[in-house]
Amino acid sequence: MRIADLAGRRVAVWGFGREGRAALAALQARLPDSTFTVFCNRAEAEGVRGAAHAVTTQPDAAALSAFDVVIKSPGISAYRPEIIDAQHNGTRFTSGTALWFAEHPEARVIAVTGTKGKSTVTALIAHLLRALGRRVALAGNIGLPLLELLDPPALPDWWVVELSSFQTRAAPRVEIGVVNNLYEEHLDWHGTRERYAADKLALADAARTLVVNALQPELVTRTAAHSHRATFGDPVGWHVADGAVCRGPLRTVDIADLPLPGEHNALNVCAALTAIEAAGEDTLAALRSIGTFRALPHRLQTLGERGGITWIDDSIATTPQATLEALASLAGRAVTVLVGGHERGLDWRAFARAVQPDPPHAIVTMGANGARIAGVLRDAPGVYQLRAAATLADAVAVAREITPRGGVILLSPGAPSFDQFRDYAERGRAFAGLGGFDPDELGEIAGLGIL
Repeated sequence: MRIADLAGRRVAVWGFGREGRAALAALQARLPDSTFTVFCNRAEAEGVRGAAHAVTTQPDAAALSAFDVVIKSPGISAYRPEIIDAQHNGTRFTSGTALWFAEHPEARVIAVTGTKGKSTVTALIAHLLRALGRRVALAGNIGLPLLELLDPPALPDWWVVELSSFQTRAAPRVEIGVVNNLYEEHLDWHGTRERYAADKLALADAARTLVVNALQPELVTRTAAHSHRATFGDPVGWHVADGAVCRGPLRTVDIADLPLPGEHNALNVCAALTAIEAAGEDTLAALRSIGTFRALPHRLQTLGERGGITWIDDSIATTPQATLEALASLAGRAVTVLVGGHERGLDWRAFARAVQPDPPHAIVTMGANGARIAGVLRDAPGVYQLRAAATLADAVAVAREITPRGGVILLSPGAPSFDQFRDYAERGRAFAGLGGFDPDELGEIAGLGIL
């Protein structure tokens, strides 16, 4: 469905965050004589302009069924009963991402998804391609809706696009699809782990060349039938071995020399290089620019030192597995880790078992699911201090009291932020402020747009 196909139809935009605003702007630019409805909250309604009117009540099936097409924001689950009922009544649901793909059928797209690390891999691919002299668009779930680049003045050589599990089914065809990893997440949106995995792997059906993590047996098995698949993490391709990023037997760069901490980030570099290789580019030449890559904020971002304690912001960590990888990158240090946030029903028992052999100094639970996490940890006790707090501010205060000089206070919640904050970035900024750092100095994601 293209934007022109919406002319003369009853169209609503549901959700008015950045994706919704981009969708309305695109509609109004392409269909200036049409009027649209926007379902949003009262604060967002002030931003609705032009031939559009805001509805600030939550739409039910009857309200949605009054429209021919509803352009839904990604965070609204496609499995909500009111959506299913409206679809039965003839309403079509689409998204800004789907509209962009319909408008750009010839675009050369490298699409990246995965439970963890997808933003870093997406940004790495764009950085490496640009270092080779390619004109590249960096957009999508990473922070720039595709519809904001609907009519660029000059087309890029490559579109490098991050897709969340909410967006993967919107991509009908991409040149290269990268699935970085697959863990349990977003059960509140998808309903079940199997549906989450199926939605994530919809990208495999769209990809002419598929890049997957060979270290994940489930990914390897579920994508085995793909006609053109490349893997990373195995010894014959790009992988991590003996403290270095390697291509087959060739040792290319030491992990210690990467601008990203941890072995998991070295594997992210391997994913990006495999995608670059699948695009027919010179990976060894591209790798020479890795030192100038600017790490993304809120991803194991060292804020600095206060009172002899190092503060690290890993607010992007929204799964227990991500928290484990953050802790692994700080092995040997006295780490107090702050965990917890929005309750999404994820299982923390594997985390509780995993921290027992090499425990942190302390774990402070917080937020809506903090009490549940603390209960799981008490059922599998380890040699570390366990404290509970209600809010991030309370957790930081506890961490200050119990972390020794030379230690680390790590925000790596393993849960979304929505119980206390708008998003992970707001949570990370709050953590920085509580630690005595200037949130305005955390930086933004570099390189968004077409460069």
